[in-house]
Amino acid sequence: MPTFDIVSEVDKQEVRNAVDQVNKEVSTRFDFRGSDARVEQADYVLTVCADTEFQLDQVQDILSQKLSKRSIDVKCLEFGKVEKVSGNKVKRSVTVKTGVETELAKKIVKLVKDSKLKVQASIQGDSVRVSGAKRDVLQEAIALVKKGISDFPLQFQNFRD
Repeated sequence: MPTFDIVSEVDKQEVRNAVDQVNKEVSTRFDFRGSDARVEQADYVLTVCADTEFQLDQVQDILSQKLSKRSIDVKCLEFGKVEKVSGNKVKRSVTVKTGVETELAKKIVKLVKDSKLKVQASIQGDSVRVSGAKRDVLQEAIALVKKGISDFPLQFQNFRD
């Protein structure tokens, strides 16, 4: 029986490369001269630090540009609140979301079931497995999910006959 998986994955090495590029650009830019602006990474949690909120927004924009150039969808970023650190320095945590969350998985399953296509969708941990009798029906299901879920980056993997 043909199947495929709907997942949401982000390459950790590409995130690291983007963070390194951001830090390199911030260290060479004239408007950041003498400031403590930087991005730190711990797994999928990034911390953006700067002297002022304006600089924080600028570093965040550079981060978004570098991630998108490395083919990482910026929709998977979840920005935290701005926190004041000692003195007038500020920081913000940015989480890179991976995996299909339970609510989104339920929404995908409901979307597939309501479409009246002859496929079955089931939640498998942090992914959704869709199986059907024919390959063409699965391709219609992929098109349906791409059209229906546009606010979160999804990948379609493990397509098997």
